[in-house]
Amino acid sequence: MLDDVEFRHGIAFFQELKYPAGFTHLEYQNPGAPKGGTLVLFTQTNFETLAPAPENTSELRAPGGYADTLVIRSGDEVSAFYGRLADGIAVTADKLAVIFRLNPDARWHDGVPITAKDVAYTFNMRRGQTVGGLWFDFIDRVEEIDEHHIALHLHNPLTLNNIIMIQFTPILPEHYWRDKDPAASTLVPPLGSGPYRISALKQGSFIKYERVPNYWGVDLPVNKGRYNFDSIRYDVYRDATITREAFRKGLIDTWTETDVRYWHNSYDTPAFEKGWIKKIRRRFGIEIGVRSSIALNNRLPRFQDRRVREALTLAMDFEWQNRTLHYGYHKPAHSYWPDTILTADGLPSKDELALLNPFRDQLPEEVFTTPFRFPELKTEDDRRDSMLRARRLLAEAGWDVQDGTLQNDDGDPFEIEFLSTLAGDVRILLPYFQQLGQLGIRATVRNADTSQFINRIRAFEFDAILRNQDVLMPPVIELRSTYHSEAAFEADSRNRAGISHPAVDVLVVEANLATTLDQMIAACRALDRVLLWQYYQIPLHAVELRRTVHWNKFGRPAFEGEYWPAYPDGWWFDEELSSRIDMNQ
Repeated sequence: MLDDVEFRHGIAFFQELKYPAGFTHLEYQNPGAPKGGTLVLFTQTNFETLAPAPENTSELRAPGGYADTLVIRSGDEVSAFYGRLADGIAVTADKLAVIFRLNPDARWHDGVPITAKDVAYTFNMRRGQTVGGLWFDFIDRVEEIDEHHIALHLHNPLTLNNIIMIQFTPILPEHYWRDKDPAASTLVPPLGSGPYRISALKQGSFIKYERVPNYWGVDLPVNKGRYNFDSIRYDVYRDATITREAFRKGLIDTWTETDVRYWHNSYDTPAFEKGWIKKIRRRFGIEIGVRSSIALNNRLPRFQDRRVREALTLAMDFEWQNRTLHYGYHKPAHSYWPDTILTADGLPSKDELALLNPFRDQLPEEVFTTPFRFPELKTEDDRRDSMLRARRLLAEAGWDVQDGTLQNDDGDPFEIEFLSTLAGDVRILLPYFQQLGQLGIRATVRNADTSQFINRIRAFEFDAILRNQDVLMPPVIELRSTYHSEAAFEADSRNRAGISHPAVDVLVVEANLATTLDQMIAACRALDRVLLWQYYQIPLHAVELRRTVHWNKFGRPAFEGEYWPAYPDGWWFDEELSSRIDMNQ
């Protein structure tokens, strides 16, 4: 087998590798970054066990990694992976096997070499898990070719999804776990191979990592400029309000703010005025899509008419909400993956039409003739026109207002109950309810506890919910579970809206089977058009640059990778900046 394949230093999908063999470091990292200092972060994980494969999925493992992976994803390429434990990667001609050549210098922290036996143990163990094994069902069998070569034989030709799962999988030491149960709860720090190891922990309180001084991979090109802190400590905070206060007191070093109300002025403190605290926007281009949207339950008869769904969309006044509730910070989501190469701008291209034309009689004509844009209500006339159009669409769909109530020919009132577990949802929904009320629709919120919410979602017993709709870039790994008909009636899928359409199904498959960037772009743009013009959901605001506050005692690389920046593992402690901060003032 080894004589029939060509090993390369990395693997890329859709495009060629950016970095050639023998490259010295990734451009978005600082290979000269100094080592030293401590970084204190927060976590909501109680780390009730350090086991790598807990049987009880409610037992959360410790944050941070202490075991290396076969490959690592490039932060400035859309779909490229470079060797870490593996110094060579090869794919058979039929793409039914991927072979990894292990770096002969790779060592566990006890000095034992890392071999194919460890890789085989890891993937065979993962495939045997009751729940997690489903994520690895693309593997048919694992073959140890020799001490430094291992092959993963696949059921189907290799895809980006497969490599993504492989790069998320820390390799475990077979000699350590052979007489232990990797699923049994334990707080004994396990043997690792990575740049850090656990030095101290208190369950539910903190966990501390120390940098391994003789880490085998310190000079790997993908690691140059990374892992610069002598120690990293994660403190447990279960509540965002308490975490913000801990940050302001200097108990933690960084905090990524997800609520723009606090970003707006909660950090304008004396420390901020003195330059001790910085507010920055960070790239994280691997996360794309819609940050907040309303998922309508398309399984219910009243939401199965596209005209009804469009009318409900027209009633949403995003501009008012953004201006009044969010200080104008949010960007409207006019695409399912806005501000990316996958956004359906303008009219369909020739390649898109080749995918869409077979379904022309099953899709709105606008898919082919009109660029999509959600209504932007900037004036009172805009709002009135939008509501009048919504009323006409509802009437065309058989819904008319009688005595102030929208009802069908059978006299059934049009009502929507939003299912929620978050008190903050009410703040977003109440202004929308006023608009719906003008159409004669009675809308309410049912605040449920977590277990009730989960059970009702799984049983599809809801009208609508507020939800995140973000996906990884490129989005192919999550398309099937989010939009395909197969997932519409799977209780735990991401397809909460119950989207089911033959055109969507075909486009999802085409995106997953794409072998070139152009093919993936065409499939995703065509899919974007179909999802938008069918009004299955009401996208609110898009995924944006992350909002992070940090104490100004760190150095950062000159620029960030577009897709996966080196944060915080590419930052470093700056003694001079730190010395300017006086927490007693």
